[in-house]
Amino acid sequence: MYEFKLPDLGEGIHEGEILTWHVGPGDPVAEDAPLVDVETDKAAVTLPSPRGGTVISVEGAPGDVVHVGQVIAVIDDGSGVGVEGPPAAPKPEPTAAVLPVPTPEPTGIRSGGPVPAAPATRRLARELGVDLRAVGATGPGGRVTADDVRRSADMGQTSPPPPSPAAAGTPPGGSPASPAASVTGPGAVPYLTVEPMPDFTRWGPVDREPVRSIRRKIARKMVTSLTLVPHVIHMDEADVTALEALRRRRREAAPDQPPPTLLAFVVKAVVAGLRAAPVFNASLDPDREEIVYKRYVNIGLAADTPRGLLVPVVKEADRKSVLEVSQEIRGLAEDAREGSVDVESLQGGTFTITNIGPLGGIALAPAINYPEVAILGMGKAVDKPVVRDGEIVIRRMLPLTLSFDHRVADGADAARFVSHVVRLLDDPDQLLLEV
Repeated sequence: MYEFKLPDLGEGIHEGEILTWHVGPGDPVAEDAPLVDVETDKAAVTLPSPRGGTVISVEGAPGDVVHVGQVIAVIDDGSGVGVEGPPAAPKPEPTAAVLPVPTPEPTGIRSGGPVPAAPATRRLARELGVDLRAVGATGPGGRVTADDVRRSADMGQTSPPPPSPAAAGTPPGGSPASPAASVTGPGAVPYLTVEPMPDFTRWGPVDREPVRSIRRKIARKMVTSLTLVPHVIHMDEADVTALEALRRRRREAAPDQPPPTLLAFVVKAVVAGLRAAPVFNASLDPDREEIVYKRYVNIGLAADTPRGLLVPVVKEADRKSVLEVSQEIRGLAEDAREGSVDVESLQGGTFTITNIGPLGGIALAPAINYPEVAILGMGKAVDKPVVRDGEIVIRRMLPLTLSFDHRVADGADAARFVSHVVRLLDDPDQLLLEV
């Protein structure tokens, strides 16, 4: 017998949702034949059968969430003995913190509610089986650090079993009760209390739909971003009249080839802006209190797809021409819409651009794609009257909004960065020379 476990599907992926089984109990299956489709919070993948034989059982119906390392299928491969599937990839050994921190006094179990901690620290706690509520915090503002988690693991403070549904209680309408949760003790955030959901069935019938896969990942990332990162917004406009004329000439000169997209030029202008202002091509490590500057430029492009918001990444955008970037954008967008984008194409971004122009809207205040520190939002480019040399003329204007992390950059830094991008979009000749 062969026990097939859900393998490690990529960095940071701990679970997946069963979409479709290609086989059922009693069915024959060939080695490398499609076994099951699983959707993670990054992409949908088809897992092939690692053995040929007869399917004895499968675990998880479509819609069920399964975890890495969980047995999801048993196959009689003729071996007659139990054999486990490939184990999850080994986790890296924790590294020591750069700065020494004092040993915290035990604080006991916190009451319910979120514990201030970075996503990496939460992941480490899950891996080590540590209950964050029982960890003494030594980070700024009462934040639990990675060293705090490791120290608790050495002291044997593991996570308690989750409460049973009966213990949680059930209000009218069948929904589990969720009492108000708050963080108390040193470093607690004032007024951070999560009120319980009301019983909506009191006022009429309701429908419920589980938050799964990509939508669940979006929800978690947005809460993380808007909770941890102090967002500041800077707005400006770029005159893309000359740029649109350049694209039109290119279209007329090569009618059989798609012209470079406006987004491709914006990507290259952002690349030049990041070269002049590397703080926006960085991340803040809150545990070490360090700014991590990336010496590579990978531009994420927020894409609206039938399965939700995806952010495929143009790798090494600083090393590619406008035409190469434009071609890659089209390919990534098509893969994202069809659900065929691979996990690797959704990882490694250093700066994100979101473009609502095709959908309409003159401005937006986008949420930062954590752990990046900035995101540029593009509105719809429209013709509008502007003043040039004391005269009112019609120009094609592109609204731009930069959301940035005020922990690593100030308003003046943002103004200089956006002004640099605007100048290059105003003058496509200079843009092509600079990038």
